[in-house]
Amino acid sequence: MNNKKGQDLNNGIAALLKSSFNDYVLPMMQRPSQLQTAALCYREAEGEKQVLLITSRGTGRWVIPKGWTMRGLNAGQAAVVEAWEEAGVRPYAEPAEPLGSFNYKKIKGSGLPVDVEVLVYPVRVTKLEDDFPEATQRKRAWVRPRDAANMVDEPGLQDILRDF
Repeated sequence: MNNKKGQDLNNGIAALLKSSFNDYVLPMMQRPSQLQTAALCYREAEGEKQVLLITSRGTGRWVIPKGWTMRGLNAGQAAVVEAWEEAGVRPYAEPAEPLGSFNYKKIKGSGLPVDVEVLVYPVRVTKLEDDFPEATQRKRAWVRPRDAANMVDEPGLQDILRDF
C-alpha cells in the first residue's frame, strides 16, 4: 500500500472512531439534565405587555428569576418562590402550566458544566416589593418582550420571549 492510501485509511479510521465516540460513548458518560424552574414575570402597562428582567448575581447578565425545584412544591409554585426571592414579585395567582422550556449549561462550583432544562412559567405581577431577600444583589427592569429577547443570552429563552 502506498503512503497516500495508508494515510487516507488512517484518516478514515480516525474519523470513524471520533464519530462513534461523540455519538455513542460520550452521551453515556454525561450526566442527565437537571431541572430548574423559572418565572416569566409580566404586567400590562400603557397598553402593552412588559416582562421583568433581573441581573444575575455572578455576572450581572439579564435573566429571569429561576432556581432549582423545591421539595413539597410543584414547579409552578417554585417559580413563584424564585420570583419573590430574586425580584420581589407578588403574583396574581400561581401559574398552572409552563410556557415552554429552554436548556443551558450551568457551571457548578467544581468547574464542571451541567446540562439544565428550565421550565418557564408565566407569572402575572400584581405588586413589586422593594424589600425582598436579594434586593441588594440584583437590578430589575421592565421591558417589552422583544427587547428582553435581545437582552438575554440563552437562545431558547430568547425564543420564549419573542413568542410571549
